[in-house]
Amino acid sequence: MHVPDGFINAPVSLATGAVAASAVAVCLRGARRELDERAAPLAGLVAAFIFAVQMLNFPVAAGTSGHLLGGALAAILVGPYTGVLCISVVLLMQGVLFADGGLTALGVNITDMAVVTTVVAYALFRLLAKALPRRRSSVTAAAFVAALVSVPAAAGAFTLIYALGGTTDVPIGKVATAMVGVHVLIGVGEAVITALTVGAVVAVRPDLVYGARGLAKPLEIRRADGTVVPVEVSKAAPRPVRKIAGVGLVLALALAGFVSYYASTSPDGLEKVAHDKGIDARTEEHAAKDSPLADYQVKDVGDARLSGGLAGVIGVGATLAVGTGVFVVVRRRRNRAESAASVSETV
Repeated sequence: MHVPDGFINAPVSLATGAVAASAVAVCLRGARRELDERAAPLAGLVAAFIFAVQMLNFPVAAGTSGHLLGGALAAILVGPYTGVLCISVVLLMQGVLFADGGLTALGVNITDMAVVTTVVAYALFRLLAKALPRRRSSVTAAAFVAALVSVPAAAGAFTLIYALGGTTDVPIGKVATAMVGVHVLIGVGEAVITALTVGAVVAVRPDLVYGARGLAKPLEIRRADGTVVPVEVSKAAPRPVRKIAGVGLVLALALAGFVSYYASTSPDGLEKVAHDKGIDARTEEHAAKDSPLADYQVKDVGDARLSGGLAGVIGVGATLAVGTGVFVVVRRRRNRAESAASVSETV
């Protein structure tokens, strides 16, 4: 659903850019509460994994494909504030390095694909998590539904943005029907990928899933007379995340470097609707069209499979590096704030 340059006029692009910048600023502050010793080491990897999976377009209808948006997955794994930052990093890397999603439309894409999907998905996930039994399967089920709903919600948000600032004269009712209709189908794929990923992590390390925190019941002792006494357990050192991080990185590299070659080449939902309805009549050339990685191909590498695989691996590495850098800075600010608070209490 990457919106290219030219779909949305300048005033609305600037307005959504301001919305996106404000959302990112809020999330940089909010992420300090989420990036603890468990989430901080994995947040950059989550961004890199989502970058890799977004390369895997899957067919959803005749001549149409879809791909993961990732807002639900990121929010459930590392928290909603950090999730918005993860998707924003992915979109930035895609726009700057791979000419995927317009640079003047970056605000539109962050608002739609990062903010809307994450907020809608996590709000629905929390509602379902409270209503369902406190089991691991409930986390997976809630993730499925939240991801499913988040995609047509993003399609609806794009339709609203287009209604405000579309550069072509297409009836908004036709755009809404086509966008929401095809993205309901794409949402099913999003839901399956999200549920499988969340379910796999919950099965082996539920402590690493932000949305599953509090799932474990407190330790209790039942006395002979039937009374139950809670047992205080001292905080142990967090379990290392190296193993699962290594597995996640290898999987991301394999998906981007090898499996992506077999992805569907059909246009995604937005591209298909834009072509069929004439929304793309004023599409502009991408400012990064001459990038050596444009269109997810390494320039001057003749073999298409090798070129695409190398581009995917570079993209995973770049997203991991930038994402990790952002989250390390946010984590350090949290540590400084905690240290300052501790000193103030001591004094």
